[in-house]
Amino acid sequence: MFKILVIDDDPIVRTVLKRTLQNQGYETTVASNGEEGITQAQLLHPALIICDWMMSQLDGLEVCRRIRADPKLTTTFFILLTARGAARGEEEDRVRGLDAGADEFISKPIEMNELKARVRAGLRLHQLNQDLQSQKQALETLNQDLQTQKQILEAELSEASAYVRSLLPSPLVGSVTTENLFIPSAQLGGDCFDHHWIDEDNLAIYLLDVSGHGVGSALLSVSVLNILRSQSLPNTNFCQPSEVLKALNHAFQMTKHGDKYFTIWYGVYHRLKRQLIYANAGHPPALLLSNSTNSIQVKQLSSLDLPVGFLADVKFEDAILEIEENSTLYIFSDGAYEINQPDGKIWGIDAFIDLLTEYSLKDTCNLNQLLAKILTLNAQDNLDDDLSLVKVNFS
Repeated sequence: MFKILVIDDDPIVRTVLKRTLQNQGYETTVASNGEEGITQAQLLHPALIICDWMMSQLDGLEVCRRIRADPKLTTTFFILLTARGAARGEEEDRVRGLDAGADEFISKPIEMNELKARVRAGLRLHQLNQDLQSQKQALETLNQDLQTQKQILEAELSEASAYVRSLLPSPLVGSVTTENLFIPSAQLGGDCFDHHWIDEDNLAIYLLDVSGHGVGSALLSVSVLNILRSQSLPNTNFCQPSEVLKALNHAFQMTKHGDKYFTIWYGVYHRLKRQLIYANAGHPPALLLSNSTNSIQVKQLSSLDLPVGFLADVKFEDAILEIEENSTLYIFSDGAYEINQPDGKIWGIDAFIDLLTEYSLKDTCNLNQLLAKILTLNAQDNLDDDLSLVKVNFS
């Protein structure tokens, strides 16, 4: 039942209005002056107030202003009873009433059918405002919940990202030295890499890139990294790259892993023979840069083999090459060169190779400097794809 408050210093008007409104099914309360009316309004929170304009001490305009100043009464519909503003030339009085916060006017003498109609219209607007306020509060609560969940998710993603980074290898020192660069496009990416000595003579070097981004790609990437690091693929010679890729392809068919596949470059360097054997499953070619007189020789270590997970019966091929002294191997994901430039064009692998060659000629190919240069080419604040880069120096 809607609550209605009538404020009028005329007892006859109060009685008539109360009886009329009660007969319409409204819970009606009356007040004989402005101060009493404000007090009753603050106690009852009525849906609608009918208030006389001309009253002693506190007039209807001041009552209206004070009602409107109360945040708990913002949806209360306010009707002013007045004989002012109805005649020509008295429009300014109605403007004053509207400015004070009145929603509607009823002229005296009161026509009861008009009063009932305006009350019904006012209550409909009040109910609409109430519904909107309820929806607003529900949305604010939902937004707070979403913000809380977002903060929890971001904290968990940050923790997961830190875990992935903790799995990445530290740089090697000695006869073979390495530098590593890992810049995920999101908190969690699909790139992973490693380099570790299988035994005292054989160094495994690999980099993989799982399709997609986010948690699913990161989980698959970490799973592959842990399997390779622990050498837990059955009946596999980890010094034979083609065998490793074949075993991975058997274990990680995309139909059983959320339709995700991955590319991988896997190589093994024999320290005494100065020989590199490698296989490539759909990954960008590794680059071997060798110094000669005033020039840099670049070999692309590529392959036409499919990514891991596409087809069950893929025959991966090994390739072997001799490593000259002071050669440098670069292994990277496609995020290192598929850079969107401000002109809308993709930077590309040829430009990336040219940049590596230029820096190598100057003997200043520090990965952080290389990254800084790549970022100057990027048209956006963030990279579109994960960027991983491993530099291996064979001294």
